[in-house]
Amino acid sequence: MKISYDSETDSLYIKLVEGQHECRTLRLSDEIALNIGHNQMLVGIEVLDAKEILGHGELPTVILENIASKAA
Repeated sequence: MKISYDSETDSLYIKLVEGQHECRTLRLSDEIALNIGHNQMLVGIEVLDAKEILGHGELPTVILENIASKAA
């Protein structure tokens, strides 16, 4: 999983599946869209106006729980 933020557009993208995927976009609202790939797989989530939608004017803190890290 990869989370990226673009400060110029205030957009956040959560990429759930690595690699290139042909997707269709399912809009949940003006600010939130899901990228759906083959076999209805959720590939990514796009959030526009991210600071307002997710963080009340600031980027939110990301907390990972019960996630084992990969061995180097």
